[in-house]
Amino acid sequence: MTTTINTTPTERLASRMVNGILSIKPLASLAKHQARTMMIKRAEKMGVPWRKQVEELRQLDWETQLAQVKNPQVTYPDYYLCSFHAYEQGNLDWEAAWEVESAAYAVHAKIWPNAGVEGDPRLRQSYHDLLQEQVTIEPQDILDLGCSVGMSTFTLQEIYPQAKITGMDLSPYYLAVAQYRAQQKGAQIDWKHTAAEATGFPDDSFDLVSAFLMFHELPQQASENIFREIQRLLRPGGYLTIMDMNPQSEIYAKMPPYILTLLKSTEPYLDEYFTFDIEQALVEAGFKSPQITPNSPRHRTVVAQLK
Repeated sequence: MTTTINTTPTERLASRMVNGILSIKPLASLAKHQARTMMIKRAEKMGVPWRKQVEELRQLDWETQLAQVKNPQVTYPDYYLCSFHAYEQGNLDWEAAWEVESAAYAVHAKIWPNAGVEGDPRLRQSYHDLLQEQVTIEPQDILDLGCSVGMSTFTLQEIYPQAKITGMDLSPYYLAVAQYRAQQKGAQIDWKHTAAEATGFPDDSFDLVSAFLMFHELPQQASENIFREIQRLLRPGGYLTIMDMNPQSEIYAKMPPYILTLLKSTEPYLDEYFTFDIEQALVEAGFKSPQITPNSPRHRTVVAQLK
């Protein structure tokens, strides 16, 4: 599955200039700082108290929270040890963990015209509407893969209140924030710090594995390895469901190349994701041919059941 973007000579020149700028580390850092500043201003203009919330979180005892969730035996894959989302330490960073929630509201505000702060919950609802329509079982054990700070996990718990929910992520910083939010909500969630390629769970542990905005942050080989691990984890008739960017969206097809280049500067594996044949990879990993449904102007939901 590939996404082709038609470009003019002027656009190609602009794209090359942006690439040249991003190859110079001080200039790349400045560009990322500017992009982050714009996002903060956008969020606060909508009424999301980004800086205030980060400052409040900064005052808490995070080392205690971290010690409770961190698995010292975890080995981080090489692909994970790079800059993501304008954070030099990527996902292994307190600042990134404290800012995820505010960033989600800012990024998703423009998915639909005038969505504003409702863009993020609307995106999540669009995903779960499709799950409730296409997942034909009543899951009792659910794994939220790449759960980040728990926003997707708490939504799963609301949708499936009868189920035991496990949130799993490779960043202990994100999991520490997720655990803190769970304590605030009185939510009973099991948090697991481990790699998605080798989770350590027994065979046939889950009825449903959900991954919300995770796979665009992975190289193709890692995605294929994770699909095989999920196949092992699912019980007969179980489902893998994915909500992520839609490479076939007209939004990306019409996006000026230099803008797409700036986007790629914060998403290092976006090219691999956009050319990844996810349907073939799932079938080869042991799933039935998946249902792939657009659930926003730029996102899709993939629902795959074990063969």
